[in-house]
Amino acid sequence: MEQEKIVTALSGYIAIVVLLAVIIGSVVTIIGVENPLPIVLVALAVFCFKGFVIVNPNESSVLTLFGEYKGTIRKNGFYWVNPLYVKKKISLRARNIDSTPIKVNDQLGNPIMIGVVLVWRVLDTFKAAFEVDDYVHFVNVQSEAAVRKLAGLYPYDAFDDEEQDISLRSGGEEVNGELEREMEERLTIAGIEIMEARISHLAYAQEIASAMLQRQQATAIIAARMKIVEGAVSMVEMALDELSKKEIVDLDEEKKAAMISNLMVVLCSDQSTNPVINAGTLNH
Repeated sequence: MEQEKIVTALSGYIAIVVLLAVIIGSVVTIIGVENPLPIVLVALAVFCFKGFVIVNPNESSVLTLFGEYKGTIRKNGFYWVNPLYVKKKISLRARNIDSTPIKVNDQLGNPIMIGVVLVWRVLDTFKAAFEVDDYVHFVNVQSEAAVRKLAGLYPYDAFDDEEQDISLRSGGEEVNGELEREMEERLTIAGIEIMEARISHLAYAQEIASAMLQRQQATAIIAARMKIVEGAVSMVEMALDELSKKEIVDLDEEKKAAMISNLMVVLCSDQSTNPVINAGTLNH
């Protein structure tokens, strides 16, 4: 496969001085002498003005001659090349795509809305100009295809699978890294360099958003309750151990069960408890 070839063109300032000198000298000759040669030289010099090309910073000019690739001018400046060359400008500046969120299915088949931000630039002008029909459109299409594939690799959230460490919502840099690798693999053919790719929008599709929100809330409540119970059991165990060590009170199994029950209610309740004072004996 042919690669980009950098060419060094003639300075345009030198060329314009030479061409103007030829034109002026030919015009003077035409006035003094009746000779067709100066007229031909003037016409040729005027035609050569088509060879001037200006390359702006972070821009390139791809040169072809009768369908044959001759090279690329990358260095910015004012140049002169063969006037028969066909010149195609290709920007080397960084560009970004803030894609509109699209509806796709995640690994579990749930419909989600996902959008990405992509920063890219042309790395190989030959591939960008000749390997694909329209490299800008190619980037847009392939970025959407990469997003669809990425969504199918991970679940939106790891609710049902405790062994699933990575999800689209919590994957962070790893998910973004996978998106970058997928984009680079797809866009190498067009000579495109991916500078950054990351998820910018992620949400459940509207038809299941309400149900999934309730599910997330229930999962959070269950997780919080588990932590509360775990802490309450530890506190009850510590209380019984301290009472036993310091011999503050002698509790039989029935009284321990009652004490544990009361402590668990106090510690696990989601509302403030109201104590009831027993003014009689411990047995009443």
